[in-house]
Amino acid sequence: MALYGNTHVTGVERTFDRDDIIVSKTDTVGKMTYGNRTFFKIAGYTENECLGVQHNLIRHPDMPRCVFDFLWKNLSAGEEVFAYVINRSKNGDHYWVFAHVTPSYDAAGKTVGYHSTRRVPNRKTVDDHIVPLYKTLLQLEKSAESPSRGLAAGNDAVARLLAEHKVSFNELMFSLGT
Repeated sequence: MALYGNTHVTGVERTFDRDDIIVSKTDTVGKMTYGNRTFFKIAGYTENECLGVQHNLIRHPDMPRCVFDFLWKNLSAGEEVFAYVINRSKNGDHYWVFAHVTPSYDAAGKTVGYHSTRRVPNRKTVDDHIVPLYKTLLQLEKSAESPSRGLAAGNDAVARLLAEHKVSFNELMFSLGT
């Protein structure tokens, strides 16, 4: 099984203890610089397989691109992001997290990377709200005539949802329940 570009999924969900926190750090272009033991255990990779590798190594194919587009735009602007994310372990299993991602700064205030902490999400929120939303976003992205138009369609759908509820993305994530 190749480390890069793997989209194999098993349909088996992995879970972790409510008291555990998954932590990883990246540089400014998304290459991993740190992962805690919980991260490596749930992801099924070793530290050597991850460090220096793009964090999207664990991206699940059911995760809408527009959510990551939003995340990177906001992180680049110095904003923190909260989001529900489905990740893929090395063997193709998946696991849901509620992620909090923040920029990391050096002593001069320059962004040097990003820090992500992830907790066990509220299962009811995932099942009742996030899975249907992400399925809709994925369908929009995949049905477009090109990847760029698909991303735009997903972004537009998220913007409409936020405008309809008169909330920010982070407020929407918290309003659904953590």
